[in-house]
Amino acid sequence: MRAFLLGYLFIWAGGQLLGAAERPNVLLIYTDDQTFRTLSCYRDQGAWPWVSTPHIDRLAAEGMRFTSAYGAAWCTPSRACVLTGKLPHGIQGLNIKSVLDGGYDPQVCRFWPAELRKSGYETAMIGKWHLGHDSGHGRDWDHSVVWDQADIKGDWYNDQTLSVDGGTHQTVPGYSTDVYTQFATDFVRRAHDRPWLMWLCYNAPHNPQTIAPRHLERYHAVDVPTPADVFGPRPGKPEYMQKFTQWKPGPDEGERSPVNSSNRPLAQIVQEYNRVVCALDDGVGRLLASLEETGQLDRTVILFTSDQGFAWGDHGFSWKVGPYDACLKMPLLVRYPRLVPSGRVCRRPVTVVDLAPTIMSLTGCHVPWELHGHDLTPLLANGEAEPDRSAMMEFFRWEFGAQTDKGITQDRTMSGVPWWIFLRHDHYKYIRTLVPNEIEELYDLNADPQEMKNLALEPQGQTLLGVYRERFMAELKRTQAGLVNNLPAPRKFGE
Repeated sequence: MRAFLLGYLFIWAGGQLLGAAERPNVLLIYTDDQTFRTLSCYRDQGAWPWVSTPHIDRLAAEGMRFTSAYGAAWCTPSRACVLTGKLPHGIQGLNIKSVLDGGYDPQVCRFWPAELRKSGYETAMIGKWHLGHDSGHGRDWDHSVVWDQADIKGDWYNDQTLSVDGGTHQTVPGYSTDVYTQFATDFVRRAHDRPWLMWLCYNAPHNPQTIAPRHLERYHAVDVPTPADVFGPRPGKPEYMQKFTQWKPGPDEGERSPVNSSNRPLAQIVQEYNRVVCALDDGVGRLLASLEETGQLDRTVILFTSDQGFAWGDHGFSWKVGPYDACLKMPLLVRYPRLVPSGRVCRRPVTVVDLAPTIMSLTGCHVPWELHGHDLTPLLANGEAEPDRSAMMEFFRWEFGAQTDKGITQDRTMSGVPWWIFLRHDHYKYIRTLVPNEIEELYDLNADPQEMKNLALEPQGQTLLGVYRERFMAELKRTQAGLVNNLPAPRKFGE
């Protein structure tokens, strides 16, 4: 009876009335620490000019490319935002004690794939989990191949210990990107009697940059510029940024040749990082081939994104966590020819929190809790739609929900970076560092994409600063942030 009813159910999705038999498959490809600069389809936005990712570029050519997509500050909060559709301040029941220690209460911290299963979808999760040891098999996922980092050995990329369909951890030989791709293409080629969702979570190109042997010769002798403020000074930035750097002068040209804590040159690391991305591009090519060969390509929504971006020397960073575009801006590509015209570019700001309501809209599913994100289907159909929409993202280290209500960081920093919240609206970004009597930041990303000139400290920027401060507070209130009345007061202009 259930299958009979589903067969005649009509779904409103993406502005179209769809029968249940027409509900699309969803392939959400989710990489780890991948800046948009690694993809050649982002060359006009500042990608390294020598990178080449033809298979991933195909998604952009046949769909939509978002130029201002943001992840959360690091791996766990970004994944939690995706699965709940909430900003970190609204995620209850998630208890993280350190980067690799914690878990969640599935009765409180609920994930939308379970609701998609109830509505008639087959669900699969393959790859890196990073939300504790309960990966939700049988509750959120019909099929799962999970690396929960319970038994990290070697270099993170070879011969990982994986749990398949809730079973005990077993070593699976091979290079992780290729292993995940094989499991994913096997799932695509299964006989499916209902639409499916697959969340494919590659752990590439996360540190350490272990390269597939076939790509060891890529990107030699390419130019990797050193960012201007890798060591500072950084006028107009908050106090913690004045001496912040995760680099040191190199032995050859001093500050013009920075190295990391392991004395590896920035240029070498960036080359290796992009070689790791080559295997991701291979994987996307294999996935597209499997979808084409099984006749599922054009009825599958393909979303390609990451948990956040990654900085390489910009503002002194050698990873994520910072509130700046170099740290957090990631790729977001969507291919679905039933809705998305080919070759479109969307410049509206979006975040990982928007993925849940978008997938719910496209699949005709409903979740019984409030989502903080926005449905992106109007933007997918028309990249210039809804210009007044704001995007917000937060960094609370590993605190979530009520743990953030007091709104003051005290000693809650990660690598010296205190709590912060930013709001992006149109081409401006407002950053609030949650430290008492700290300056605010406001950047015009059209005129200043590197975020070097803080308009909040300019006399002529005070009116615009007031507008963005109001938008910031309105977005916190819309999402029922408990810290809205406990924000530390910023420094007054001129003090």
